Amino acid sequence: MVEWQKVYQDPQQYRAEIVKAILEDHDLAPVLVDKKDSAYQFGHFEVHVAADHVIRALKIINEEIRF
Repeated sequence: MVEWQKVYQDPQQYRAEIVKAILEDHDLAPVLVDKKDSAYQFGHFEVHVAADHVIRALKIINEEIRF
């Protein structure tokens, strides 16, 4: 069973989707977790990767993504 770790969090879904897409391009198989309440519109979106890919994912996020 894969242990997942959060590598990114944002209240905007499109930003989390961009991060997920870039990590997919690097073959990291990220997962997008929706923690936003649909009724009240508060919360955030998280991008998770397998625990053994956390350092690589954080490096990619810090070096390749600018919002």
